[in-house]
Amino acid sequence: MVKAMASAAEVARLAGVSRSAVSRTFTPGSSVSAETRRKVLAAAEALNYHVNHLARGLSKQASRPVCILGGNLSAPYQASLLDQISRRLHQAQRAVMVINTDGGEQSADAALRQTLNYRAAATIVLSGTPQSSLVETCLQSGQQVILINRMGQFTGADNIEIDYTSVMADAYQMLLQAGCQRLAVISSSVRSPSMVIRENQFLAAASEAPEPCRLVRAGPTRYQTGVAAARELLAQGLRPDGVFCVTDLIACGFIDAARYEFGLRIPEDICVIGFDDIEQAGWEGYQLTTFAQPLADMADAIIELLLPAAAPRQRLFQAQPVWRNSVRR
Repeated sequence: MVKAMASAAEVARLAGVSRSAVSRTFTPGSSVSAETRRKVLAAAEALNYHVNHLARGLSKQASRPVCILGGNLSAPYQASLLDQISRRLHQAQRAVMVINTDGGEQSADAALRQTLNYRAAATIVLSGTPQSSLVETCLQSGQQVILINRMGQFTGADNIEIDYTSVMADAYQMLLQAGCQRLAVISSSVRSPSMVIRENQFLAAASEAPEPCRLVRAGPTRYQTGVAAARELLAQGLRPDGVFCVTDLIACGFIDAARYEFGLRIPEDICVIGFDDIEQAGWEGYQLTTFAQPLADMADAIIELLLPAAAPRQRLFQAQPVWRNSVRR
């Protein structure tokens, strides 16, 4: 039978000490004798007692939970980002609450208001399309908001961003150096800030290409969108010989369709670049050249941003190229 969790008062009675002695025993840095500590810990173990850090921390900003707000959390990039952030927060001894916005605005709003009731110290908004109203609710409540790849979308929030201008210029140059002249960008119909800026910045960089760069938005940010885009682009007479996909998942779908439906060789017939460096990008079947966001560094920056500051802050990162075999070198 599982023991019910005891209270601090019950631990004090069993140990034969005061309630404050129990509190000091479980407070790092507090003064308590070795004998008292031994008695309290023995009683706590016997009674299955655990400190309620949430209740303790309601009056301390650094002890309050941190909320992570995001959608499409099962997608490879989102899952990796969530993994890095949550593990780093746990290492910093911060409690984490995750709200999945895929259930719709009403459901997410109810969950978010629950975190406000728990006085969450901050809300981290992941890349993607969590509803603007949810972010505004946090800001209006006076809560700290940290936005990831939302491009300064909300006044008063801290921002963690990728330098997309230079990264998209690099992607264009990689295709140019591979000898590609007929370029295309495959984007997402989901108009999240990061998708839009990747698309726009690549098109801006490719404005100097020998021929106009084609743009295809064949669906949301999914594998099947890459398949649909390949069917649209490759069934026509003058095929592109260099393609930038705004995510690796789209690029994987494009590569599979190009190979197995159109018999094309990657990179001999067509070069493909993705973005995010998800696990699948390194699989033998893809060997996708892509750009890796520094997720660990971005997670470290979140811990720094949780420290109080007088004004909103911005952290800008580079996404480094990861060369594999989908681009000629």
